[in-house]
Amino acid sequence: MADEAEIREQMIDAFEGADYPISSPMDLVPALPNGPGTKFESGDFSMTAMELNTKASGGDFPYDDVETLVDDIIEQLKEQDEL
Repeated sequence: MADEAEIREQMIDAFEGADYPISSPMDLVPALPNGPGTKFESGDFSMTAMELNTKASGGDFPYDDVETLVDDIIEQLKEQDEL
C-alpha cells in the first residue's frame, strides 16, 4: 500500500523548484530532477511525472505554490483509486 505522506513529500521535492505561479504542466518540467521520467514511488504505487500528467485532469491552473498543486494531484489520484 502506498504511503500518501511519502508520495506528497516526493512531489513537493520534485515540483518546488518550478517558477511559481505556473500556468501549465509544462512549467513543471524544468524543475523535475529527471524531467518527465521523474518517478514517484511508495509501496505498490509507482508513477512517472508524465503518467501523472495523463492521470490528472489538468488541474486548476494557474497554481501559486507547490502545496496547492500537490494537494490537487493527490486528491485526483485518490478519486481515481490510484492512491
